[in-house]
This record gives sequence, structure tokens and C-alpha cells, in this order.
Amino acid sequence: MVRKIETTLVQAGRAPVRQYGFVNPPLKRGSTVLHASVAAKKEVGQHAAFEPIENYGLMGNETHFALEAAIAEIEGGTRAQVTSSGLSAITLPLLAYLKTGEHLLVPDSVYGPTRTFCDSVLTRFGIETSYYDPMVTPESLKALLRPNTKVLFTESPGSHTFEVQDIPGLAKVAHAHGVKVFLDNTWGILHFAPFQHGVDVSIHALTKYPGGHSDIILGAVVVNTEEDWRWLRLGALQMGNYASPDDCWLALRGLRTLHVRLKAAEAAGIKIANWLTARPEVARVLHPAFPSCPGHEFFKRDFTGACGLFGVVFQPRYSADDVVRMIDALAMFGIGASWGGFESLVLPTTGTIRRSAGTGIFEGEAARFQIGLENIDDLIADLDQGLRALRGA
Repeated sequence: MVRKIETTLVQAGRAPVRQYGFVNPPLKRGSTVLHASVAAKKEVGQHAAFEPIENYGLMGNETHFALEAAIAEIEGGTRAQVTSSGLSAITLPLLAYLKTGEHLLVPDSVYGPTRTFCDSVLTRFGIETSYYDPMVTPESLKALLRPNTKVLFTESPGSHTFEVQDIPGLAKVAHAHGVKVFLDNTWGILHFAPFQHGVDVSIHALTKYPGGHSDIILGAVVVNTEEDWRWLRLGALQMGNYASPDDCWLALRGLRTLHVRLKAAEAAGIKIANWLTARPEVARVLHPAFPSCPGHEFFKRDFTGACGLFGVVFQPRYSADDVVRMIDALAMFGIGASWGGFESLVLPTTGTIRRSAGTGIFEGEAARFQIGLENIDDLIADLDQGLRALRGA
């Protein structure tokens, strides 16, 4: 029986019969696993690399396996590998799939640490990265592919710019040229089915909505074929990838309420984004659910919903100092990285917006808002007084 996502989130990764009747999987910590005999250890070792079998702590234990099974089911994949952070979930498959002399395509608006990794570590390893317009069409993508292009990295929506890419169209072209498609699907958790739209490797920062409480650092990589699983799992083992079982246990707990929290964040985010759209200080709201956001037509076609993260571009008459003054004046919005927690956050993002636009036209200073679980009216009242500070009133 195919389960609805709400049921999956409650039940995935749980086995009360094996857990002595307890509702939640146990938290297990450990490095050494003892075996009854040398022969028994050898037998386990033959299967532990690719199957959820406890052989040595670095290879994972019951807590890791429970979370991996849950994330794979949520994403519609077959296998998942948890990692120590969202960034490691990006870097692990890049290192596992690419080698010296090969070429990688990455959207120009990509998450900053991803870009830094490509320009530093991959460059030192002789892997070349080209940055493309995130709104590239499938037809235009063909001209960017080279004989040595092996991976098309996508990030949809962009983490600061929020444009939505035509993932199915791009994936069709990539696959026709033997290129794997990676997607940072962190924003689209529950709302974008990667493997139904041509993605080969789906990447998540579980730090965000699955954790949900701003107290863990964790990532996951999901695949849908045995061939991709072997590449990913071997890469994880050979690079000594390991995720804290404590963080895995907290992420499992976070999954149980993810659907409810995400629905609340979506509703609050859309209401506040609509309020900001009507403000005279705002030039444009960058929310994938809004027609003003690039790629909105792909959002309507491919997504089932949104989260509470979006961007705002202010009228060009306001300076960077004006936006900083507004942000500093906000009482309900913390100034900090990350998102997906229970609290509202804000960050200036002008530099990323300028680079992504690629037109040389300055549209206005920008900021990114994460809408948490506070009362919506309280958040709007705080934004209202913040915008007064923006105007210098």
C-alpha cells in the first residue's frame, strides 16, 4: 500500500516490535562492534558496505539506518546516506562521481560554500567548473555541455535568488549526453519529487526543516539506482564520512512533525510575502509561488507547495546602509545563517542577487527572510516598524 506523506513521516524508520514496544527508535552510539568469531566478522564484512548491517561504527548503526530509510522513502528514492552536514552532502557526491580532467556545470546563483568548494578543492584536483545562468533552457544547455562534462548540478530554487529551474527539461538533455543530474533539494523537501523529474542524486541539509529546531548539523544524499548507490556509498566509506547518531536521532524526531511545521511555515510565508508585495518600499518579492519570481511556471508545474524561505528586493532608492538599519531594527527576526527552524531570521543578500541577475542593471538591495512559527500578526508588526527604519522615519 502506498502511504501518504503524512503517514510516511510518522511511520518511516520505526519498528516498535524490534524496539521492545517503544515508539521511537533507540539512540545508539559506538565505534567497535564485537563479533562471535572471525568467520562471523568476515561474513558481516562481505555485506556491510552496501547494506544496513552493523560492522563498525563509522559505517553506521541502527540509528543511522533508520534515518536513511526514512529519508529515502520521503524522497521516493531507494537508498540514502546521511552525512555530517548539508555542505558535506554536497561535497561527498561531487568527489565520489568526478575525477581529474572532468567538467562540472553549476548554476551561477549556487549556495556560496558550494561555489567555494568548486573553485578551491575541485580546482586543485583538476576538475573544471563552469557556472551557468540558472534559467538556462534545455536547448541552451546543449551548447554548454562538453565531451568531458559528467555532472549537471542544480539548485532549485536558488538559496538566495529563488529562481526555479526546469529540472525535467534540463535532465532530459543531460541524460542524452551521459551526464548525471544532482539537485540541492533542501528548499523542496516534501514538495518536489526529484526522481520523478529526472534527478539522479538528491541532496539535503537535514539541518533545516527535518531538524526543525536549530540545534543539529546534518545532511543526506539520496539515490534511486544500485549503480548510483555504489558510487555514493563507496565514496562515503572511502572519505570517512560520519554523522553524529545524536543528530540522526533528533532528525528522526523532527520528521514526525515536519509536515505540520512545513504547512504552518508555508502559510505564514505566503501571507507575509503578500503583505510585503503591497509595500511601497519593496520592488519585488522573490517567492517561487509568486509570478514575480523567475521560473514560477516551473514551480506551478512541478511543486506541490512551498516553505517559509523567500527573498525581497527593495526599491533602488534605498541603500545598503538603509537595509542594514532595517534589519538591525527588527526585534522578532534573528540575524543568522541557516533556516527551517522554529524562529524567524533575516540576512542581507544583495551580492548574490547582483551576480545572478547577470544584466548589469541594479534592481535594488535585497534580503532573505525565513518565516518561523511566531504569530503572523506579531511578525508583520515588526516588519512594519523595520520598514519605517528603512525609510529613516
